[in-house]
Amino acid sequence: MGFSDQGEERCADRTDDRGQLLSAIPGRIDHVLDTSARLLRLLGLLQTHREWTGGHLAEELGVTDRTVRRDVEKLRSLGYPIDAIGGVGGGYRLAAGASLPPLLLDDDEAVAVAVGLRGAASGAAVTGIAESSVRALTKLDPMLPSRLRYQVTTLSAAVVSLPHRGPSVDATTLVTIAAAIRDTTRLRFDYTSAGAETSLRDVEPYRLVSSGRRWYLLSWDVARADWRTFRVDRLRLRTPGGPRFAPRPLPAEDLARYLEVALTRVPYRYEAVLVLHGAPDDVRAEVPEWLGTVEERGPDRCQLRIGSDDLDQLAVWVSTFGFEFEVVEPDELRTHLRTLATRMHRAADALNGHPDR
Repeated sequence: MGFSDQGEERCADRTDDRGQLLSAIPGRIDHVLDTSARLLRLLGLLQTHREWTGGHLAEELGVTDRTVRRDVEKLRSLGYPIDAIGGVGGGYRLAAGASLPPLLLDDDEAVAVAVGLRGAASGAAVTGIAESSVRALTKLDPMLPSRLRYQVTTLSAAVVSLPHRGPSVDATTLVTIAAAIRDTTRLRFDYTSAGAETSLRDVEPYRLVSSGRRWYLLSWDVARADWRTFRVDRLRLRTPGGPRFAPRPLPAEDLARYLEVALTRVPYRYEAVLVLHGAPDDVRAEVPEWLGTVEERGPDRCQLRIGSDDLDQLAVWVSTFGFEFEVVEPDELRTHLRTLATRMHRAADALNGHPDR
């Protein structure tokens, strides 16, 4: 009897322990999930900014400094290279590791990356970037939630990207130029002008400029003692480059505006001057600043300076502005417009049954 009572008590104790254990499991799972979510949030913060103080991280996460230190150690144990920063208050920084850690993207960021990669895969002015974009898309698409994949697919299906047919720039060249800008070191390169003349240039590089499907380099030309803008697809870098230089003030506070104007004055094979019969405001609304320079010549007349390396392209531009115009120069453009006009007349007459006219 006593043995039986003891056995029942032991069984009852075990049942109570098991019940307590089972009742505790949901709480433990919630704790693990909260900790995991916090670690992901911490990793996302470290990827967002270069450096964080421990106090700021604790404030963002809603925890104590001690919890932040413990979470950082957990991330380190998972292989994430997180450096400690000395100084007042201390801090943390996600260092470059042997492998790329997973990136944490919100919905808008994920869609932006996917759409950007699809656009690059359809054609870009950087050599090899289309193939790299396709490989990156192949890795990214399976990780997108179905709702985001649907958004990306919907947008991609509605957009048509025209293939790039112009000259392209090697990605290594862009990286080398960007590194020289960062390190304030001179660049030496052979440059081919629009007139097919080659010259050796020694420059202080300041900015890479992406305009349309062309890449340009804004730099200080040492020999000419002036600011110059070079097309990157026309330069061939020499190794080694030049020495370090002390950065000088940029040519304008509004650098974007300065570059818009400068790119319209880049030496082209053909430089055209036109008189457009239209109000200055109407002409400026039709002609983008990066394409040409508009100067007012009266209430209903403007002068336009525009350049191109191709007469066909130049002729198409000037004939589609929607204004009557006169060609001041060059003579080659006048001749080319006459040739195109004759061809257009023949095409129009052929539609009316007069192919021989």
